[in-house]
Amino acid sequence: MDHFKKLKDIAEKEILKGFHAKFIHTKNMTIAYWRIEKGASLPLHAHIHEQVSNVLEGEFEMTVDGKTSICRNGDVVAIPSNIEHGGKALTDCYILDIFQPAREDYR
Repeated sequence: MDHFKKLKDIAEKEILKGFHAKFIHTKNMTIAYWRIEKGASLPLHAHIHEQVSNVLEGEFEMTVDGKTSICRNGDVVAIPSNIEHGGKALTDCYILDIFQPAREDYR
């Protein structure tokens, strides 16, 4: 197993219209580097995975458990398992998500 990765060498996948990601998977977690186009929307949804979202660039309007906030560079959102969440990119965004357990659907 190669423990060292270069993001530039990981193929980007469009998971949802306007949501492009590069994934790193371990046995127990998934790291997602999202490039999100301005105006792209993520419908409200929930999953078993705990999720931590880190906004690295841009502005993303996120709703978690019925509460909405505009998240900007440096903001972090912790989303517990099975809590409804979704959002919309107000600008082009770059977001880092960490999921636990690993997202088998993203492999």
